[in-house]
Amino acid sequence: MRFLRPLPYIVLLLLVSCKKEDKHIAENTASATDSPFYVAFNKLSKGYTKEKQNSISRFYDKIWPKDDLSGGFLVAKNGEIIFEHYGGFSNSKAKTEISSDTPIHLASVSKVLTAALVLKLIDGKQLDLDQKVNMVLPEFPYEAITIKMLLNHRSGLPNYAYFSDDRAIWDRSMLHNQDILNLLAEHKFNLYFQPDKKFGYCNTNYAILALVIEKVTQLNYREAMKKMIFEPLGMKNTFVFDYEKDKSKVSLSYKGNGVLYDFDFLDDIYGDKNIYSTPRDLLKFDLATYSKSFLDPKLYKQVFQGYSYEHKGEKNYGLGIRMHEWETGEKLFYHNGWWHGNTSSYVTLKRDTVTMIALSNKFSYKPYKIWKMSPLFGKYPIKEDKDDVPE
Repeated sequence: MRFLRPLPYIVLLLLVSCKKEDKHIAENTASATDSPFYVAFNKLSKGYTKEKQNSISRFYDKIWPKDDLSGGFLVAKNGEIIFEHYGGFSNSKAKTEISSDTPIHLASVSKVLTAALVLKLIDGKQLDLDQKVNMVLPEFPYEAITIKMLLNHRSGLPNYAYFSDDRAIWDRSMLHNQDILNLLAEHKFNLYFQPDKKFGYCNTNYAILALVIEKVTQLNYREAMKKMIFEPLGMKNTFVFDYEKDKSKVSLSYKGNGVLYDFDFLDDIYGDKNIYSTPRDLLKFDLATYSKSFLDPKLYKQVFQGYSYEHKGEKNYGLGIRMHEWETGEKLFYHNGWWHGNTSSYVTLKRDTVTMIALSNKFSYKPYKIWKMSPLFGKYPIKEDKDDVPE
C-alpha cells in the first residue's frame, strides 16, 4: 500500500511526507508545462497547502475511516496536488498493489473524455453541434436527433443494455458499437420520448458518439482518443479497453465483499465507458480545459451550461458533464461512473480551479461523496446530510 498524504500527528513523518508531497506537486506541474494546453496558475502558499491538507485529511478519514480505499484519490488546486492517496489491489489474487500509475476503469467518467474529442472535432469544423446524426451515420434511423442531443442526453434513444438483453434481439455474444447501430437500424425501436423534449441519461448516446468519431476521423475510437486526447495531454497511463487484448492485463473489479466481477457481453462497448485512467492523468485533462487553445471560448461556454430545465432543481447536464446550479450563482461540475465493481467521480470547480477525483475498483458509493469537499474551496451551499445520487 502506498501513502502520499501527510500524517500530522507524527512530526518526523510529517516532515518526510511534506517533502515527498512537494516533490510530487513539482513533478506534476513540470509535466504539465510540456502540454500545448499548459496554463500558468498562481503558486499556492505553504500555509494554504497545509491548511487544505489537514481539512482534506479529516474528510478522507471520515469517508474511508478504515482506510479501505481500493483505488486512487486526488485533490488539486491550481494544478498542484494537495492530497493524494492510493490503496488496495488491481488484482487481489496476485496482490498487485494500486499505485499512482495504475489505470482503473472510469465507467461513465469516460463520457467526459469522449465528449472532449467530439467537441474538438466541432471546434475544428469537422462536425457541427446541431448536425443531424444521420448526416454522419446514414443508417441511423432517427431523423430529428442531433450531435448536441447525444452529448446532453436529450435524444430519447433507448438504452442498448436493455434491448440487447432480449434474446430475441441479441444472442448475448460480445456486443460492439456497430452492432448497436445495426440493431437500431433494423428494429427502429421506439424512442423513450420525442427528441429534445427532456433529459434522459442513456449510454446509447455515447456509444453512437464513438461511431461518429470513427466516421469523421477515419480512425478506430481507441486510436482516435489516443492520438487526439491522451497523447497531446501527456496522459501516459490512459487507454481504451480492448476486450481481446486487455482482459488479462487490466485492473480487475470487485464487488463490495471482494468477490471478482466477471466480464460480460457488454464489456467491449466504448464511448460511454471502457476508458482506463489514473487520477493524475485526469488532472492533466482537467488542467487542459482551462486553456483557450483547447477549445474556442464560445464553444467552451456551451459545454458548461445546462440544457434541461423542464423540471425545477439544482441538477443539470451540459455537453458531457453533469452540474449543480444554485440560486446563489455557484456552479459545480462533475461526472460519476459505475460499471461492474468500478465506481468513479470527477469533480471540477472551474471558478476555484480545483480538481477532485476518486476512483475505486471495489464497489463503493464512497467516491460519489467527494463533491462534499467543495465548501473547503468556495461558497458552495452543500448540506452536510445530502447524498449525491449515482447514475
